[in-house]
Amino acid sequence: MARSAVLEPAPILGDSGAECLGEGLPAEAERHLRLAGQNYHRDEVALGHLRAAWEHAPGHAAVYIGKYRFYFYKNRLAEALETAKECLVKAALDNGMSPDWREARPEDADFSSFEAVLPRFFLFTLKGYAYLQMRLGNLEEGRAAVEKLLELDPTDKLGGRVLMGVLERQANGDDEE
Repeated sequence: MARSAVLEPAPILGDSGAECLGEGLPAEAERHLRLAGQNYHRDEVALGHLRAAWEHAPGHAAVYIGKYRFYFYKNRLAEALETAKECLVKAALDNGMSPDWREARPEDADFSSFEAVLPRFFLFTLKGYAYLQMRLGNLEEGRAAVEKLLELDPTDKLGGRVLMGVLERQANGDDEE
């Protein structure tokens, strides 16, 4: 779980692109992320380890991702959404962009390159944010995020059109998934 993490806004540590790959994570934070994964079935124990990982590596992408995944896979979607919001701010700032994802423009980062780690992290985070908004019934906010995703990723490398298709089917009264 060290290469996955949780989301929360905080000071940025080291090379953020490398952070997305789990680099620069202090050993103690990595240990707590691993223990959080091993204790996934024990919510309070796992959350305690995620908090400890945050204390050792505040703002590290791996810790954000771990927290996000915990909440997401536990179907605690409102908490996953809060974490996604924090991560979206981090991803935007790490790309030198406005913290408001709505202000992102295609020329702000190399969104067309799948090898560009930081822009890809922003896009994946935006996609997760859109998906969670949709799952929680916030369809207009979800649609706005999907539209921004498709603006930044017009070749649809991340599959934003799938989310748009779900929104369109719901709008047409065909909400079977």
